[in-house]
Amino acid sequence: EGAARFAAENSSVPVINAGDGAGQHPTQTLLDLYTIRKECRRLEGLTIALVGDLKYSRTIHSLIKALKLFKNKIYLVSPEVLSLPEEFLEEIDGNAEKAKLEDIIESVDVLYVTRIQKERFLDEEEYRRVAGSYRITPEMVSRMKDSAIILHPLPRVDEIDVRVDSTRHARYFKQAFYGVPVRMAILSEVML
Repeated sequence: EGAARFAAENSSVPVINAGDGAGQHPTQTLLDLYTIRKECRRLEGLTIALVGDLKYSRTIHSLIKALKLFKNKIYLVSPEVLSLPEEFLEEIDGNAEKAKLEDIIESVDVLYVTRIQKERFLDEEEYRRVAGSYRITPEMVSRMKDSAIILHPLPRVDEIDVRVDSTRHARYFKQAFYGVPVRMAILSEVML
């Protein structure tokens, strides 16, 4: 963590932060915003649920900072041990609300799911207990709005049932596909 910042401070050429430990992942955020804009046709006025590991997920840390620039309703859905760190809550001026997924699933426009990272747990039993607490199933997805989308930065483990892949809501494979042109555009900008 901090390697990208160190490199940028000590380099005479542009440095692109493409992921920094549990810190930030700004290129993924650009990809996520592009995907949301492309699939929802807007970035403002959406109801977005961030689900899973909010403590260590660098994609969440970067995305939540970007989402505060738009007027969205943000729900935070995670086990208590993996809740969003206070520093990020402060950055977004508390403009997010903790929720239970079953209570909000019908109202979300974007369901952004992250994996629970096994390597972050010292106790295998604790990991199994927490990992099984957030699993997106076809039954759950059937309660979503027709226009709602599901995103995931990948790789996934078992937090999204594979049967969800064939639903109209699953956009995580498109999201991964969009990663190529978005990152090409980033490289193009620094090479000019």
